[in-house]
Amino acid sequence: MERNWMSFELHKRKILSLILGLAFAASLFSVEWNSELIHNGGLTTAKQIGLAFFTPDLSGEILILALESSWTTLSYAAAGMSLALIIAFFFGVAASGVMVSGEKNKRLIKPFFRSQLGFMRAIHELVWAWLFVASIGLSPFAAIFALAIPYGGILGRIFADMLEDVPQEPIRALEAAGASKLQALWYGYLPMVRASITSYAMYRFECAVRSSAIMSFVGIGGLGYQIQLSLDDLHYDEVWTFVFFLIILVILIDAWSNQLRKRLIQ
Repeated sequence: MERNWMSFELHKRKILSLILGLAFAASLFSVEWNSELIHNGGLTTAKQIGLAFFTPDLSGEILILALESSWTTLSYAAAGMSLALIIAFFFGVAASGVMVSGEKNKRLIKPFFRSQLGFMRAIHELVWAWLFVASIGLSPFAAIFALAIPYGGILGRIFADMLEDVPQEPIRALEAAGASKLQALWYGYLPMVRASITSYAMYRFECAVRSSAIMSFVGIGGLGYQIQLSLDDLHYDEVWTFVFFLIILVILIDAWSNQLRKRLIQ
């Protein structure tokens, strides 16, 4: 049967695309297109920032400050991800339903924990940071909790989906041999998702480093805080120094992730 390329069949994807296109067109008409739309000195500032890329500040004082700020950013990310993994494990296992017996209980427990994970990841870590800074002040715990909650929700959802997709034949064999639900989880489910969840967790660790730097803009120390101070002082050469250190952090974590994944696969 030949396909009629002139035919137009509406379905959800096309309707959504049409709505988004109309919304974008409407937003263009809502903008006041005048000479004040673009800052007069914006081009000059962009040129200064671009030229500073080739002349970063490599003085000893700035390098030491960049190293200290990098350690602070990495510490926040590591602590936040550690707490996020704990949240993700318990909520993910509960949301997958692998520890629950009976379809009726699964229909009750799985939606409850999945909704909790959805709530945690629905709010951006920067918003969580503002909330915690307002409640407990400029404390390292504000950054750690602001990372742990949304990343715990993200990892928990992925972890739950991975557990649900595990082939059931090995699990049934373990249960037939007398294994309990906990033993089936420990010796059946977890070994089969270990490499995948580790790989995804390391990717999220890279994201956590970037998020940790971004959260520094709310006043918590780190690379982002130093970038903000340098921007305020118009020291663009210092800005690029701190940005380069952030890039180096992400590259090192990516290299570590690749090595760890290779060892788990072998």
